[in-house]
Parts: sequence; structure tokens; C-alpha cells
Amino acid sequence: MKSFSYTITDNMGLHAQPAGYLTKLAQSFPCRITIIQGSRRADAKKLFGVLGLGIKCRQEIILEAEGDQEDEAAAALREFLERNL
Repeated sequence: MKSFSYTITDNMGLHAQPAGYLTKLAQSFPCRITIIQGSRRADAKKLFGVLGLGIKCRQEIILEAEGDQEDEAAAALREFLERNL
């Protein structure tokens, strides 16, 4: 399993448009990808699950990738977050 933490810097938090791109990117990998915020978890491949976390600016999230291509998935998702959020 690969995991990393990231603090959201976008003033709007993890809102609909970047969440849609994030879930689409997550869906391109065969491994299981989970977003954790506090005590709540969501499947990163499910848009409503990600939006349901209600992630705000300056909140820390943890992304976990487990399974085939977990290294590639973690690297791609980290790059996406750093560039967009």
C-alpha cells in the first residue's frame, strides 16, 4: 500500500470540478484508492463519495492506493493535487 498526505490549498476546497477530474484520474488505475479526511473515508473513484467528505481549504487528507499500479496511482494523484489544489 502506498499512502501520502496533502493539505488542500485551494480557497474553495475540494469542489466539484477538481473532484470530477480527481475521480476520473483515480478510475484510470486498477488499484483501490481511498481518500481519508479525519475519521471519514471515501472511494476516490466515486464522485459523490469524494464530494460528501466536504473537504475545505487547509484541511489535510490522506490518499491510500492499494493493489496493481499503486505506485503509479499515488504519484499521479499527488501530482494532480499539487498542480490543482
